[in-house]
Amino acid sequence: MHAYSKKMDEAIALAVDSFRDIFRKGTTVPYLTHLMSVAAMVGEGGGDEEQIIAAMLHDYIEDIPGATADELEQRFGTRVATLVVALSDSTTQPKPPWRERKETYLKHLKHAGADVKLISVADKLHNCQSLIRDHLVRGDATYERFAGKKDGTLWYYRSLLGALDHGFHHPLLDELHSSVERLHGMSKVDFTPSRSTG
Repeated sequence: MHAYSKKMDEAIALAVDSFRDIFRKGTTVPYLTHLMSVAAMVGEGGGDEEQIIAAMLHDYIEDIPGATADELEQRFGTRVATLVVALSDSTTQPKPPWRERKETYLKHLKHAGADVKLISVADKLHNCQSLIRDHLVRGDATYERFAGKKDGTLWYYRSLLGALDHGFHHPLLDELHSSVERLHGMSKVDFTPSRSTG
């Protein structure tokens, strides 16, 4: 019995090759570290193989020129392609304006299934944890490398909590709540939890 199939090898190889020249925004950290971290969180959080593959490739359509959902469907199946599309805030180039993209993504995320939300919460948790570490070194200057700057970035994390809370419960989501609250405290911005009741 194997823990995973050859499709996992192919997904890792595709991620390594596609993101070879991409770094985390404003840093010299290879972007692949984020993809691997999110995939690990999803696997450790109970995700199945297709969810782990989608986690590894969650930014593929959004960030790699010429990448398509059809390609992912042919290589990894319909569910993986559907998950990656659901996790993308844009599948077109050029991308729509930042705020518009984020508001549209939040609306979709609120009503997404648990299989999508597990990957999304792992993605946002790793991003938030990285942001906290950077903020400890650079303070509020950390936000300057993001399109939403300080106010927009913090708005987005608060809004993510409300969308992810809608009908979804998971220990990783509790960790995200704690991390977002900590980030607000470090940034000296009031944090009001937005736990969903729906």
